Amino acid sequence: MPLTSDHRWDEFRRQMPIAGKWAYFDHAAISPLPGPTRDAIAQWLVEAAEKGGPAWPGWDHRLNEVHSIAATMVGAQPEEIGLSRSTTDGVSIVAEGFPWRAGDNVVLPTDEFPTNQYPWLNLESRGVAVHRIAITDHLELDRLEQACDDRTRLVALSWVGFLSGWRTDLAAAAEMVHRRGALLFVDAIQGLGAFPINVVETGIDFFASGGQKWLMGPEGTGLLYIRREHLPLLRPLGVGWNSVVQRGDYTHIELNLKNAASRYEGGGPNSVGFIGLAASLELLTHFGAAAIGERILEINEVCCRRLEAIGARIISPRSPRERLSGILTFELPDCDQMALRKHCYSKNVVLAYRAGRLRISPHAYVNGEDIDWLISALEDGKNHCRG
Repeated sequence: MPLTSDHRWDEFRRQMPIAGKWAYFDHAAISPLPGPTRDAIAQWLVEAAEKGGPAWPGWDHRLNEVHSIAATMVGAQPEEIGLSRSTTDGVSIVAEGFPWRAGDNVVLPTDEFPTNQYPWLNLESRGVAVHRIAITDHLELDRLEQACDDRTRLVALSWVGFLSGWRTDLAAAAEMVHRRGALLFVDAIQGLGAFPINVVETGIDFFASGGQKWLMGPEGTGLLYIRREHLPLLRPLGVGWNSVVQRGDYTHIELNLKNAASRYEGGGPNSVGFIGLAASLELLTHFGAAAIGERILEINEVCCRRLEAIGARIISPRSPRERLSGILTFELPDCDQMALRKHCYSKNVVLAYRAGRLRISPHAYVNGEDIDWLISALEDGKNHCRG
């Protein structure tokens, strides 16, 4: 089953300098930068070197646009979007700012990425219990609900599992969590940029995401969503000149916090990083999250069939379709999986090794030639490992 031909994805591919040089199947780890993102960063470097301070107002304007572009992508208001350094930064803002009381608890699955575990485990020294619930290859909401009690204040989970690739029904999760009187925090990094999300329709309360994976931005950038009604709930952390309404008046000292998630942005921003992220977000918006998501699922379906044809065992769930994601985990029996990954690297094919298995995570610009390249490298590696 070949990929369907569509000029949109040829156009997307032309925006990726890496295309044709590497077969890139690792967006769940870190994305190569699109050409427009590279160019935006290069322009910032020129301005920083040749203008310095006089260029700052333009940079500041561009960073403000990131709030609006991101808000449009997820169905939020710009005031509900904050710029962060990483997913961890966003998780920590919520974890440390939440009004916990001794005896409260937070519920989360055991297979969350460490980013969505350590900030919550760090609360145990403050008397907050962390209930970690073992799950199978997909997130079972009833298991999480059984772990909730009258002291559960928050449930934390990933939109997409970094190992299994299971894409959680966020609306169902939010309904369950709210029914139990708690709030829902979502680690969105493995879905944002690959699939559509509407924070109003799903009803989630918070999300955090780094910009360096499916959003295709630079490292050191991230997005934080805080439902507006929850802004007064969280204790402000990292407060600085950029947290207050009078942010440009450096002699007017009054703790008058912005009524926006940008109150958590504190001090000097990562201008170059977010200028790059802005370009990536505009590129993704041009193609549309729904179309991107459908293309990614089609790519992975073709990959799945081609992998099975060379003897791979698919680990990730393959149904129902609405729960699938851009992550596909598999293994080739009787082979050293890490050695296979290294062999693929030597052939300019990029994929990941996680928990003893191989993982691919292609974005929508991947084409049939890339898939052929991947399968050829794996077959060659399989023959090497079996002698």
